[in-house]
Amino acid sequence: QVQLVESGGGLVQAGDSLRLSCAASGRTFSTYAMGWFRQAPGKEREFVAAISASGGYTNYADSVKGRFTISRDNTKNTMYLQMNSLKPEDTAVYYCAASATAQISGIYDYWGQGTQVTVSS
Repeated sequence: QVQLVESGGGLVQAGDSLRLSCAASGRTFSTYAMGWFRQAPGKEREFVAAISASGGYTNYADSVKGRFTISRDNTKNTMYLQMNSLKPEDTAVYYCAASATAQISGIYDYWGQGTQVTVSS
């Protein structure tokens, strides 16, 4: 079982930056691929970024490519999402997720409770 807790959300202006963190419980964090998703009001949850267990592979949604960076520190059981050049359309609840596989598979087994990011224009 893995428990995930997101933090770092908040209210910012367009063009600002934020860094989200996802702290994971358990000693097997380094064996899980991880991902970030978001859900805006009235919209379905969408993929944002993913990272393999080792951190050697990443992928991004086209909408955030070049602005967001996903990373992880397996010594701290923590994953990050550095968000730069934020836009109002990035406003959403951001969720972190863990996969029971080491490689990025698109299948996630554990989810956090989410953190709100609001970008004002």
